[in-house]
Amino acid sequence: MNFLIKTPKSKDDFESYYYLRWKILRKPYGEKVGSEKDSKELDSYHIMACSFDNTVIGVGRIHKDCNKKAQIRYMAVKEEFRRIKLGKLMLKELENYAFNMSLESIYLNSRESAIEFYIKNGYKIIEKSHLLFGNLQHWLMEKNIKK
Repeated sequence: MNFLIKTPKSKDDFESYYYLRWKILRKPYGEKVGSEKDSKELDSYHIMACSFDNTVIGVGRIHKDCNKKAQIRYMAVKEEFRRIKLGKLMLKELENYAFNMSLESIYLNSRESAIEFYIKNGYKIIEKSHLLFGNLQHWLMEKNIKK
């Protein structure tokens, strides 16, 4: 499978990026378009994976949070492109960004369905986190990236 991981640049890129984020992470729970964005969008590093025909098939974001920490949010890959190491490559791109900013650790809030993916990529469960939409359990996870 050929794909490209890049940062969204154009208005069209960002529209496609946010649409996939909403479609995978919010629409199944009845959330409206717009719920896929937050106040950190302009301060974040965004990536998107595109197929050979430039269709967006994966998205992710990282932002510096405090001192030497960053937070990954909104990781999503289209179902038919999972288990081909695309998510792993996207995660590595976000981690490299944080490492190049001299940050020491990355944390995230994982849905239960993604915990094993993050564990395989070096993240450790810290504690049970929040319930999204009243029933979607999340887990706080962290990875030390300081070399």
